[in-house]
Amino acid sequence: QVQLVESGGGLVQAGGSLRLSCTASGTLYSSINIMGWYRQGPGTQRELVAVSTSFGVANYADSVKGRFTISRDNAKNTVYLQMDSLKPEDTAVYYCKRRQLGADYWGQGTQVTVSS
Repeated sequence: QVQLVESGGGLVQAGGSLRLSCTASGTLYSSINIMGWYRQGPGTQRELVAVSTSFGVANYADSVKGRFTISRDNAKNTVYLQMDSLKPEDTAVYYCKRRQLGADYWGQGTQVTVSS
């Protein structure tokens, strides 16, 4: 099993920044995996924010390109999401996900609230 622990959420004013972290533990396969972030706002479906492969290839939702940056520290099994120029519409619960050997593992989520 894989456990994911997220941190870094909170309340911030529009235009501000936050940095989310997610650390994986348990039975990890480091050679090939994908880690990333998804979010779910009030009354919406969970959506992809940004993902990164273990080879460092990243993909972003159009809505966050140029504002969010995903990065990884593979030695620490940790993925980060630097969120800049935050907007009220970024308000959501942010979930970390790890995919390995065809299985998906999710964190418990961390709330991000952006006030206008």
